Amino acid sequence: VSFNVNPGEIMGYIGMNGAGKTTTMKMLSGILKPDSGKIKILGDNPFKRDENLLKKLTFISGNKSQLWWDLPAYDTFVLNKKIYDIPDTTFNDRLDDITRVLNSHGLMNKPVRKLSLGEKMKMELTASLLHKPDILFLDEPTIGIDILSKREIHKFLKKYVDENRAAMVLTSHDIDDIENLCSKLV
Repeated sequence: VSFNVNPGEIMGYIGMNGAGKTTTMKMLSGILKPDSGKIKILGDNPFKRDENLLKKLTFISGNKSQLWWDLPAYDTFVLNKKIYDIPDTTFNDRLDDITRVLNSHGLMNKPVRKLSLGEKMKMELTASLLHKPDILFLDEPTIGIDILSKREIHKFLKKYVDENRAAMVLTSHDIDDIENLCSKLV
């Protein structure tokens, strides 16, 4: 596999179940190390686990959660604030901006287990984007989400990529995700 994704671009990475899409995304984000070949993300090797590079990435999976089930999503946001060394004012401004656009401010203090699937995904997006990453790896981010929430998420992701000149790699079996978000496919 060989491809490039430029700033401001959303690339769809599609294929059959079991084709290796998620595995590729995990390798691109440095979670898994490939048996052979080279991966360069912003000119660096993601397996070196360089803190500066890792702070420029995010990996969002519709099948896995970084949110703590019994705690409010806000607690995860505060943890990420500390992990990514986000100053208080920046954290508050970004959190307000993201929750305003996603219409999700009222969800932050509810235990995650009490959120619907769409509400959880909005909180996942919030947690993953607080540090303002340059590269987004999204693996089935709208799986099981209703059409209205999906539209909000599409609009939000497009806006994020445009405003931040971020690059995004998206895997999805949902043709709406591909048609509404991607400018190219692999």
